[in-house]
Amino acid sequence: MKSTEIREKSDAELAELEIQIREQLLQLHVAKATQRANNVAHFSSLRRDIARIKTIQSERKRGITAAAAEETQS
Repeated sequence: MKSTEIREKSDAELAELEIQIREQLLQLHVAKATQRANNVAHFSSLRRDIARIKTIQSERKRGITAAAAEETQS
């Protein structure tokens, strides 16, 4: 999921999305433990999505706008 897609969501939607992604990550861990996981690269993708969500939540809490956040990344 791209950060622009995440930024379009409200705070409540972000919290729900984080819960859903964490559940997916847990299911993937269980699948890996029972040797049913075939796409272990999905682990890093899910963890990055969680990090993106938490970063955007933190930016909103601190009052940082999207334009200012992207400007500091450049």
